[in-house]
Amino acid sequence: MKREQHVERVEGLEREALAELLPSPGEPVLSSDRHDLLRDHLMREFTQEIQESRETRETGHAQATAPGAHEPTRRPRPRRRFAMIAVPLATAVVVAGAVIVGTVVSSSPEPDRRAVDLLNRIATVAAAKTPVSVRDDQYVYVNFQGSLEITDVPDSGVQVFRRADWIAVDGKRVGLARITVLSGPNLPGDRAPKGVPEDMTLSADPNVTTYRELEALPTDPDALLKKIYADTGNGDSADRGQALERIGDMLDTATLLPEVNAALYRAAAKIPGVSVVDNAKDLSGRPGIGLRFEDRDDHDTWVFDKKSLAYLGSDESALLGTGIVDKVGETPAS
Repeated sequence: MKREQHVERVEGLEREALAELLPSPGEPVLSSDRHDLLRDHLMREFTQEIQESRETRETGHAQATAPGAHEPTRRPRPRRRFAMIAVPLATAVVVAGAVIVGTVVSSSPEPDRRAVDLLNRIATVAAAKTPVSVRDDQYVYVNFQGSLEITDVPDSGVQVFRRADWIAVDGKRVGLARITVLSGPNLPGDRAPKGVPEDMTLSADPNVTTYRELEALPTDPDALLKKIYADTGNGDSADRGQALERIGDMLDTATLLPEVNAALYRAAAKIPGVSVVDNAKDLSGRPGIGLRFEDRDDHDTWVFDKKSLAYLGSDESALLGTGIVDKVGETPAS
C-alpha cells in the first residue's frame, strides 16, 4: 500500500511539473513571464551555438595551419543542441517551448529490449575473459584505424589513417604514437608519405583515462553510471549523450579489464535510446552487429562480431588490437 501511495505521489508531482510548463487550456498564448523566460532561454542557446561554432572553426584552423603540431585523432564530435533556423522571434519562442516540453516528456524513452539483451550478452562474454597482471612500468598497446575530417587546406576531405599507441600504464611516462596515413589529403604537419609510418612522442596527458584509473572504476553498473553522469553532466543535469561518448572512449582499453569492460556495457544498457543495427560495419569494413544510440550527437554505432560478440570498434573507428607490452615499439605476442 505504501509503495502504491508513493508511486501515486510521484506521478502527481510529475503531472504538476508538466502542468506548470504547459499553458492552460483557456490561454491560447503564453503569459508575458513565460514568454520572457523562453525567449531568454532560446537566446542563450543561440549565443552558445554561435560561440561553439566559432571556437570549432578557430580550433580546426589552428590545428590545420600549425606546422608539425597536428596529431591525427578520431573525428571531432562537436555537440549541437538546436539547429539555427531563421524564424520570427515569437515563432522561435514557441518552438523553444515545444523543445523544452518535449525534452521533459521524452527524457526516458522505453528501452529496446532486444538492444538491452544484446548489451547484457556482450557484457557476459566480456566478463568471462581472463584478466592479466599488469605492472606500472609497462605500456598499453592500442592499434586502431580512424579517420579525420580536414577542412581549410588544399584538397580538403577525409583522411584515413592507421595508428598504434603505446601509453604508460601509470600515465606518468611519455609514450609513442605510430601513425600511417592510408588515404586522403596531406596536412602541413605530415612529413611521411602515405603508407609510411611516422612516429610521434605522446606526452603524459591528465585528461586521458589511464589504465590504472580505468582499473579503479566501480564494477557495479549503477555505481559506474552514476560516476560517469557525475563526470560528464552539466550541473544537476545528466547528459546521456556525453555519458555514452565517455563510455565509448574507454572501450578500447577496457577490453583488457574484463570486469570493468562488462560493467561499461551493462551501464550503457541502462541508458535509454539504444537500438540494434543488424548489418553494421566498422571503419575498416568488417561486418558485424551494431548498437546505435540516438542520444549521441554523431549517432555513432558500436560494432561487434556476430559470433563471438567481440568489440570491433565503430563505424568511425576500427579496433585492430590491444595488449600489454614491456617497451615502446613492441607488439603483443598474440
